[in-house]
Amino acid sequence: MKKKFKIGIVGAGIQGVCNALFLQKKGHQVTIFDKDDPARISASYGNAGHFSPYASLSLNRPDILTDVPAMLLRSTGPLALKWNYVPKMIPWFLKFIINCSKKKMMHTAKYMHQILDIAIPAYDELFEEVDISGLVDKKGIMYVWNKQNLSSREIEINIRKELGVKQKVLTPEEIHDLEPNIKPFYHGGVYYSNARHTRNPKKILLKLLDHFIEKGGKLLKLNIRDINFDNENPVLISDSQRFIFEKIIIACGAFSKQLTDKLNEKIPLDTERGYHVHFKGCDHLISRPVVFLNRGFGMTPMEQGLRVVGTVEFGGLNNPISKSRIKNLVNGANYMLNGLPEHQDEWLGFRPTLPDFLPVIGPSINYKNVFYSFGHNHLGWTLAAISGKIISKMISDENTNLDLEPYNPKRFS
Repeated sequence: MKKKFKIGIVGAGIQGVCNALFLQKKGHQVTIFDKDDPARISASYGNAGHFSPYASLSLNRPDILTDVPAMLLRSTGPLALKWNYVPKMIPWFLKFIINCSKKKMMHTAKYMHQILDIAIPAYDELFEEVDISGLVDKKGIMYVWNKQNLSSREIEINIRKELGVKQKVLTPEEIHDLEPNIKPFYHGGVYYSNARHTRNPKKILLKLLDHFIEKGGKLLKLNIRDINFDNENPVLISDSQRFIFEKIIIACGAFSKQLTDKLNEKIPLDTERGYHVHFKGCDHLISRPVVFLNRGFGMTPMEQGLRVVGTVEFGGLNNPISKSRIKNLVNGANYMLNGLPEHQDEWLGFRPTLPDFLPVIGPSINYKNVFYSFGHNHLGWTLAAISGKIISKMISDENTNLDLEPYNPKRFS
């Protein structure tokens, strides 16, 4: 009989909770720690709500490098910088540039596809045990674009075709038939019919978390500020208490680096800041998520209204919200749809991003009883269940039948 472990997880977002549930299925005793109420303002609350099994192609592409200056200069562009953060970003950007060759791009795409292809079935295993009726729509996700950067669109379509991603290239007429309320600014698009979206990511997270607690799991609202070791057993240290475990998992998204640095791991994690606004009572205007690729944002129909979400801003964890990014989303939504009211609920969240755009899933380099599940950039929501399943199999010493080396943190050492 396999040994059952006492396990601590830092982070009560979707990554931490999915890790916890899969570990519970293996019979392990699990405690989750988080300094905040789960999903109160986190990325697990404010994301686009997409389950995106097609999204194997990331930002580390040769064509992106030539586009970056124009993106930064355009007020409607998908990319922005907080200039006071530039000096801190330089080492990350240099590593990012190295990862923008065709060979590295294909490496990232291949190994993102490997886990994306089994991401939704992993969620289905968890959803069998909780009532998510009315919270997940299976209407696919649509991307649209104008006539700019058509060569980039061609690259995306061809690479996904090569990987075996299910996609349908759309004519303007087909886009109109799927989403008649969108203004006809578009030149073309693509439809991913096997993608899904949630109408309320916070509710799904809380249902999964409640299920974890019902099954005997613990949630402690404490700020874990340090990690020590008692022989080989990791010790999580809050402001007032110490907790000894046999294994721990760091799964606190963009905040994970604060702990991995203490373990002397040289993981180049940084933060993409993402934004959202809601247009109340407008979720009926579209029937599925629609992403406008040229401007790097999308719209998702949700219970809170039409959620407009996206753009990439490099500026760390401490800079204030950028009103220009909010304005960008509002203007973009009005560019796509007529008759929107005043927006509400301005939100800023943090995506944990690594320069090769692959997550870290697996054991620490320095400590055999420490595991990581973070760095999923825009796909933390999509990849949470499969990441949790992989970690649970690693800890339980079971074979995953996957090549896990590309996600190992030692790639940065």
